[in-house]
Amino acid sequence: MKDGLLTDRQMEVLRYRKQGLTQQQIANIISTSKANVCTIEKSAMENIRRAKETLEFLYTLDATHLCTIPSGTDLFNVPAIIFGEAEKINIKVKYDTISLINRLRESRSQACKARVVCEDIIVYITDQGELYFG
Repeated sequence: MKDGLLTDRQMEVLRYRKQGLTQQQIANIISTSKANVCTIEKSAMENIRRAKETLEFLYTLDATHLCTIPSGTDLFNVPAIIFGEAEKINIKVKYDTISLINRLRESRSQACKARVVCEDIIVYITDQGELYFG
């Protein structure tokens, strides 16, 4: 039975992967091929990616475009940019520097390589100081 965007089989495979099992080990446990486990896992990850994008869209409906962090920016310069832009519109960001960097890395991990932003990141802010990264 499907409880959302993931099937029971997808959740099972992801649980096993979280435990550190290989695709072949999972295939043996659930009596299928490694290729099938690969397909199940890939579909699950795509469903999760799409769900995250949908939630980010929902959250940004109540947010204002704050700024765009350009590709090539040192990650440690990002908080100063965001704090400065938020101050201009009289909104206090609800994160300190370290929390902000961690939130950005978690939200847009593919957009950061080491200490460098590798693709433009759009920053949204709510009146309460919550940040979202597009």
